[in-house]
Amino acid sequence: MNWFFPLSKGSGPLPPLNSLQQQRQRQIESLKAAHPSLAEIQKDVEYRIPFTINKSTISVNILLPPQFPQEKPVVSVFPPVGHHLVDSNNGTMITSPLITNFGMHSDLGKVIQSLLDEFWKSPPALMSGTGSAGYPYMYKPPYPSPAFHYGPRHAGPSQTPPPGPGAAPSPAPLPHPGVDVPHGPPRAPAPYGLITDLPLPVPTGDSQAGLNGHMYKMPDIPESFSELSDMNLTQLSEMSENEDVLLEFFVSLPQLKQVTSDKEELVASIVEMAKKNLQMEPQLEGRRQDMLYKYDQLTQMKAAFETKMQRQHELSESCSLSTLQARLKVAAHQAEEESEETAENFLEGRTDIDEFLTNFMEKRTVREVLKSPSLPQQKSQRGEAATVYKHPRTISPQSLDNKALSSVLWSSGLGVSSAQLLKRNSRLYRG
Repeated sequence: MNWFFPLSKGSGPLPPLNSLQQQRQRQIESLKAAHPSLAEIQKDVEYRIPFTINKSTISVNILLPPQFPQEKPVVSVFPPVGHHLVDSNNGTMITSPLITNFGMHSDLGKVIQSLLDEFWKSPPALMSGTGSAGYPYMYKPPYPSPAFHYGPRHAGPSQTPPPGPGAAPSPAPLPHPGVDVPHGPPRAPAPYGLITDLPLPVPTGDSQAGLNGHMYKMPDIPESFSELSDMNLTQLSEMSENEDVLLEFFVSLPQLKQVTSDKEELVASIVEMAKKNLQMEPQLEGRRQDMLYKYDQLTQMKAAFETKMQRQHELSESCSLSTLQARLKVAAHQAEEESEETAENFLEGRTDIDEFLTNFMEKRTVREVLKSPSLPQQKSQRGEAATVYKHPRTISPQSLDNKALSSVLWSSGLGVSSAQLLKRNSRLYRG
């Protein structure tokens, strides 16, 4: 689609909008905000607003020139109308002072709204005429339309001017778009982007739609009645003067009998359908109660689900990675303090070596495990701790001299020397 929307060759970001482009965007946003029914024909260039007055749909076309809002917008209407705000020559171009005096500080949305308000106060009148002869502004496009060709809008009975001595004959049907035919005198080009050949819906005469959308085909009405042809002048005069005779003849027509029969069948079908609807009323009421009960269940389940979701959110927050890391740091710090306190009690002589080995090794092992940042490191450090800190049951207190005990305490991070242990033993001996 690059031939419709050409892309820039560069792949970098778009350049920033200048002040004129920013003002253009603000005017377009004002137009969109003021008119929700706005249709975008071409982005940032052409817009259309349809509105209906007196059962006639009129489109207001807004064309923004390249230097807008420095240049005035081009506002036109279609179909051509007669109004004091519209040019009387073509009936499409709006020549209101709001448009001719449009400036940089004007508000496009408010200007268009003022035009629509004026149209509502003083409704425009559609220009009369059918075919291209009635629209001197229409022009032949330089290329045939690729879509289906539609004829011009047909004027209603109230819009058809009375025939006069100088009235032009009705135009012939439009040929295929590929056929080139003369278009009469030269015509001024229509406004840019104006669609001039939209069709009007034509109601069908052989069918009528009811309120429920069903179609009923009326019986064919003959152009002449053979029964009247067989009557003499006296009978015809009597029928013309006596309404009862005319009504009797009218009722005896087969077309009216067909309509009456169809009416009776339709009434019977309506009565039958009404009876079926009444029979289904208890079932529908039961379904309605079931639906209300299930709706209450749905409301309760929704409330319970929201409560559980809130609980799940709280639990997930309490078990998040940052929370677990903080708890591990606190537990590791607490285990380290307890192990240091156990070592101090042992050095002060308040505990014997059996109690020291039991408590100290356990606290230091827990501390090393809690300081590991991840589970694989926890597993590996558990193995290392098992090799460094042997279980108290595997260590004999008699097999530990001062040097060996000092090595265990030093590897534990306490930095206790053999001299300190000798000092402890001498203090215990003097005691």
